[in-house]
Amino acid sequence: MITCSEATKQLWEYLDATLGAAAREAVEIHLAQCLRCCGELEFAEELRRFIAGATRDEVPADVLQRLNETLEGLGP
Repeated sequence: MITCSEATKQLWEYLDATLGAAAREAVEIHLAQCLRCCGELEFAEELRRFIAGATRDEVPADVLQRLNETLEGLGP
């Protein structure tokens, strides 16, 4: 069984589904037995949802216009 330290180091890869099968299984076994790490996973999932929601806000038209004007002024 992996330690809490090893499990938490792999949480983002676990959430991204980029762990290999053996590592993923080891994290899942650990999570099934460790409330602390389950809390870490819940926090990571909540943080990911918050960030995803924050990036959906539209840029106000006046800010976008000023940005475009500034970029055009920089030239090639």
